[in-house]
Amino acid sequence: MIRTCFLCVILFSSSLCIAQNKPTDTATLTDPCLDAKGNAYMDRQARAFLAEVNATLKKYPPGLSHQAHRQPHLLLLDAVLHDKYAAYRKPVQDFFHERIANTLAEIENTKVQKGAVIWKLYNMGFIIRTKTVTLAFDLVDGKSSRSDSFALSGNIMTRLIRQCDVLFVSHYHRDHADEAIARQFIDNGKPVIAPPQIWAGQPVHNAVTHLKRQADTLQELTLKSGRKLKIVLYPGHQMGETENNVPLVFTPEGLSFSHMGDQINEGKFMIDYDWIDHVARKYHVDVLIPPSWTNEIHRIVKGFNPELVIPGHENELGHPLDDRVPFWGDSEFLQLTYPELKASSFKTLNMTWGESFHYVRP
Repeated sequence: MIRTCFLCVILFSSSLCIAQNKPTDTATLTDPCLDAKGNAYMDRQARAFLAEVNATLKKYPPGLSHQAHRQPHLLLLDAVLHDKYAAYRKPVQDFFHERIANTLAEIENTKVQKGAVIWKLYNMGFIIRTKTVTLAFDLVDGKSSRSDSFALSGNIMTRLIRQCDVLFVSHYHRDHADEAIARQFIDNGKPVIAPPQIWAGQPVHNAVTHLKRQADTLQELTLKSGRKLKIVLYPGHQMGETENNVPLVFTPEGLSFSHMGDQINEGKFMIDYDWIDHVARKYHVDVLIPPSWTNEIHRIVKGFNPELVIPGHENELGHPLDDRVPFWGDSEFLQLTYPELKASSFKTLNMTWGESFHYVRP
């Protein structure tokens, strides 16, 4: 009887540990499955590994010729961020905050004369600046990680928003859409482009610009500055019935960028290949930004035939471990076709939080 009760206590304690989704408020018990010494070790390890990552990525910034030097340290970053409680660990928070703070300073002080500078923020958040316009895509503060201490401050977000002319929101999931951020854009006279589903029934919905979700229809958007963008808004989907905008944006300089949000093709939405497979037949695409986890990524890239591919959505800390797609690819996940893409002639550039790349059309 004593042995049975003891076993019950062990099983009950284990189930509490497994079921625990958030850490306690005690800093030394970030992971409730570890004791104080174990948590302290994980913090020290994260700090040591992230220092190595920072040093290498600073020495070898994003560039097609640097990838062999960068790849091992992106994998090291995968290892740190696949701790279930990574977003709650101070070394991870410091790493994220410092990198985005440096990026913000860079954005505030960058003038582009030729091509475009592309900054990768969190998840699918990107900012792209040409000589005349600055585009923002799926800009979020990181609260989707479920850690308020990981998320960026309101001041940082306000300064980022101040630098941008327009916000494109792909779909309503919290790691892509933030109503407070959208409101700031709108309150400052800057357009927000989003699918009709987002914030339906909310006052902000009427202030959002809902372009036609129609393949091959070239539409025009006037910015607060008076400059105009040409946009094709492809009618994408993210599983189920979720509308996912896939804009192809043409800047006044004639450069073109497509951000795919959470585009994924399965079930009845295989119909999206009706437009995916033919984008390049009508338009030239400079840079394609697909989610790293989308199925048949190689087929998608072939349809757009871009000059450069920059995947996004790696290591979203609000996702369960198996769904935090790592830089090493995990091609078994959703039957990804990353091996085919990597072996192809398409130029693919991996970037992580707070990095930039100066793109000039070949």
